[in-house]
Formats: sequence, structure tokens, C-alpha cells
Amino acid sequence: MDTRRGLRFACIAWLCLLFPAAGLAQNKAPASVAEIAAYQGADRQQRLLEGARKEGFVSLYNSAPPDDMAAFAGAFEKKTGVKVRVWRASSENILQRTVAESRAGRFDADVIETNSPEMEALHREKLLQEVKSPYLGDLVPQAIPPHREWIGTRLNIFSFAYNTRMVRKDELPRSYADLLNPKWKGKLGIEAADVDWFAGVINELGEAKGLKLFKDIVATNGMSVRTGHTLLTNLVVSGEVPMALTVYNYKAEQLKNKGASIDWFVIPPALARPQGVGVTRHAPHPYAAVLFFDFMLSDAQELMLKRDFIPTSRNISTNLNRFPLKFIDPKIVLDESDKWTRLYKETITGAAR
Repeated sequence: MDTRRGLRFACIAWLCLLFPAAGLAQNKAPASVAEIAAYQGADRQQRLLEGARKEGFVSLYNSAPPDDMAAFAGAFEKKTGVKVRVWRASSENILQRTVAESRAGRFDADVIETNSPEMEALHREKLLQEVKSPYLGDLVPQAIPPHREWIGTRLNIFSFAYNTRMVRKDELPRSYADLLNPKWKGKLGIEAADVDWFAGVINELGEAKGLKLFKDIVATNGMSVRTGHTLLTNLVVSGEVPMALTVYNYKAEQLKNKGASIDWFVIPPALARPQGVGVTRHAPHPYAAVLFFDFMLSDAQELMLKRDFIPTSRNISTNLNRFPLKFIDPKIVLDESDKWTRLYKETITGAAR
């Protein structure tokens, strides 16, 4: 018995001497998404970069326009040598697919980058992982929810847009009540799913007063309902919708800077919806996921400004102080979704003509 025990110990000692590096590597390298996301050592960037290059690519579910995300992905690939594989869809479809895959035990996405209500819903489904990024301290406070499982990278400001060949600047409405003027008959358009914008505006006006006002606007002048903010903005440029109530200011600014017949304005307070980024809790490429997350909070912020977005970094000068700004709380929208979806349909989309 003693001989067998001695031989066993001798074999174990021999194996330890033969494979010491494997044991050290296992102790050194983070073994999970949570550990990688939480690592804050001095070699954090180098460790992320080395791990990401071994993984080869990051899988991104994203709702941004293809040209914008192509610019971000291209800059990331150039800097890191890590490829970005993008699946693009609406924010609603991204939420549905991510939840469905999780419930089926399938985890394809490393990073989600889409609108804040859907990001908050993914947090509630426990599908996102907090990342202790060193760049969080650079951001405006409104970009960081208390749980920190997704972070706002830029702001989509809801704005009016008008075709400058069809609408004069001196006749623009200065209040929502001005939209009752018969001169706007057949000229107004709105995005089909902007329930959070609607809730924000109605709460500003007072619920009873605001609902009556918009019902009267639709009854008097009609409302063209279109799906997709980019589509709606392009319809303003073409003149099919002379004035839209809910485009994202950055897209109108991009087209304006390219010479299109479009400009934008807001009726204060302007409502802003953060666009968020988050690492999935079961990311199959965790090093690449965290590296891309950091990139969107750092290098990509300057690139966003060049593409007429409003980034959330305080290190970059923006026009945030150009007009009063109010942030839409995604939690309120989610918790009162049934109410505001019903009212939006009753007041605008279902009554539009």
C-alpha cells in the first residue's frame, strides 16, 4: 500500500515538473466573460488585444445605418487587427433574436449596440455583462445607468426635419400647437415606432392637453406614418414628406452637409435617446467583445463627432448646450409600454391618413 502511494505521489510530482507552464497559464488567464470584463490590471489593454487576436473576430448585433457602422468597424479593425462581423436589424428584432437565442441555449452575439430601451430590456433578461472600463469616467452621467450593464455611446436627438425647397425657415412652427395651422395639411410625417418620443412630448405638454392637441393635428392636417428614421429622413429630402416630426438629428445633418435640401430644428426641450453598447453575458469571444466595448467609449467617440453624431464623452466638444435637452428614461418607457403604445396608435398611427 505504501509503495503504491509513493508511486502515485512520484507520478504527480513528475507531471507538475513536466507541465508547469500550463498550470501557470491557467491561473493567470481569466476563465470567464465576467473575469475578463472585470479585469483592471495595468496590462489590461495588452491582455485584451492578445486574447482578441487569438479569437479572430467579434460578433456584433447592431441597428445603426450600414455606412455608420462600417466606419466604426473599419476603424476598430485597422487599430486592432480583429475583424467585426455585423448582423444588422431593427432594435426590436435585435432584442427578439438575442432573447430567443438565449432561451434556446445558443449564444452567437458578443456585443449588442442599439437603442437604450432595447438595451435596458436585455439587462432585465440578465443577458448583459457589466464591464469595468477605464473610459467610463469620461462620459456624461446620463450615459451610465446604475447597473452599468450597457453604456450610452451617443445620443439620438429627436428633431423636426424639413425640405428647404418646400418649406421656408421663417414659417417653421415654434410650438406643437402651430402644427394645427392648415398650411401643414398633407405635409407632415412621423416614424411609426417612436412611442418613447410621444410619451416624452405628452408628459411635457400635460397628458390630457397633449393627447387632444395631437388628435386635433392629425384630424386637421393628417400625418404620413413611415417605418424607419433613415427612410423618413430621405423622404424629406425627396419632398415626399415636406416636414417630419421625428428624425434623428445626426442623419439630417449628414445629408445637409452632403448638399441635400434638408435642415432640422427642435421644439424645446429636445428629447434625446441614448444609443447603447453592451457585452453579452455568454460572449463566445469575450476578449474581442470587451476590446470593442472599450473602443466604442474611446476612439470611436471622435469618429462619431466627425459623422455628425453627438457622442457622450465629455472630452469632446459638442452642441449639447445648443438647446434644452431632456433624456428619455428607457425604464419608464418599458414599464409603461402598453399604455403609450396604445395611446400612440389611438392618437397618431391608427388615426393617420
